[in-house]
Amino acid sequence: MENEVMVQEQTYEVASPFGSTENFQKLYDIGKMFASSSLVPDRYRGKPMDCAIAVDMANRMNVSPMMVMQQLYVVKGNPQWSGQACMSLIRGSQEYKNVRPVYTGKKGEGSWGCYIEAEKRKTGEIVKGTEVTIAMAKAEGWYDKNGSKWQTMPELMLAYRAAAFFARVYIPNALMGCAVEGEAEDIVRQAITAEDPFQGGAK
Repeated sequence: MENEVMVQEQTYEVASPFGSTENFQKLYDIGKMFASSSLVPDRYRGKPMDCAIAVDMANRMNVSPMMVMQQLYVVKGNPQWSGQACMSLIRGSQEYKNVRPVYTGKKGEGSWGCYIEAEKRKTGEIVKGTEVTIAMAKAEGWYDKNGSKWQTMPELMLAYRAAAFFARVYIPNALMGCAVEGEAEDIVRQAITAEDPFQGGAK
């Protein structure tokens, strides 16, 4: 898949930062090193604590700290994985193999959709994630949202949102309790609408 981020399992020698003051200081020093690098994304540059948290997450996930920094965003205080990171996390999972997006319906129409299919390594069982369609994207308000890529990159957006649904249901631990790109905003929007059904409309 285009722009996909590969996740490779790695082992790091960073002990639990909560085990001792020495461990926490070691993690913080590593965070400072990353924060001073010009190679980390701008949102982490000059922020040693954010980098230290990213390193701790990477250590617990057995992935590269750079993968976490590149694919974990903070939106209104909520950490979120990018959609493409979800696909990489699924493919990097020890539980599944032969992970692939499957497209359904007719391209360019509301029926056009995608779901993630994967095979369980131990049993060979084929698992199919939630199907996401253009009609669903429009009904949920994703398609017409300001700054949305649904109209310009629908094929990728279908796959990314399908990957997010699969990850949330079948490998929730890999997400480390974080939301997925767009998920937090959708929840907030839906909560506001539920409280005030006339929000944004005529009263």
